[in-house]
Amino acid sequence: MEQFIKDKIEEIAFSRVNNDDLLWTDKILDSITLVELIVEIESEYNIKVPMNEVVVENFETVDLIIKYIESKKA
Repeated sequence: MEQFIKDKIEEIAFSRVNNDDLLWTDKILDSITLVELIVEIESEYNIKVPMNEVVVENFETVDLIIKYIESKKA
């Protein structure tokens, strides 16, 4: 899961990322690239990400994204 997320972010944002990089704060992802990432996550993990859950607390770092996906699959 970690490598999939990193690969997708790097593909979408043209930037290498680490697990603790601040994706929104450091402007690695913007609103458009974040939507692209969410579409990829929904497809790969067969989950639905409601827009009200697209918040910094869930999508600021790779680690937080992994935690969020795991909570949706539980």
